[in-house]
Amino acid sequence: MENNIWYRENEDGTVTVGMSAVAAAMAGDLVAVTFKKVGRTVKPGRSCATVESGKWVGPAKLASGGEIIEVNGEVAARPAMANEDPYGQGWFVRVRPENWADTKAQLITGDAIGPAYEAKMEADQFEGCA
Repeated sequence: MENNIWYRENEDGTVTVGMSAVAAAMAGDLVAVTFKKVGRTVKPGRSCATVESGKWVGPAKLASGGEIIEVNGEVAARPAMANEDPYGQGWFVRVRPENWADTKAQLITGDAIGPAYEAKMEADQFEGCA
């Protein structure tokens, strides 16, 4: 949650990664998403993409390091997809993670995410998603 990135495990052991709806709303309309190249290995806490909106430019950092095996070319071509459908068609990358079990144990999941996001939104004085 710290970096507003979500993770979805896939049956083949890879993980799909995207920007949360809260992050997309805070950033505003995305104008560019530039992904690291397929085949590149990203270290934990390092960027898999650079995200740009009219009011913000920043990294999409992976909690787990790993090899980027696929990028969402549709989002690169039309970044607004990440605003419109962040958990579906607006995903960012698929990675083959390193030490996924350890990383997964540190992530906030399920019902625990609501109170954690509410506290963050209050601290950031963010009024919510449209």
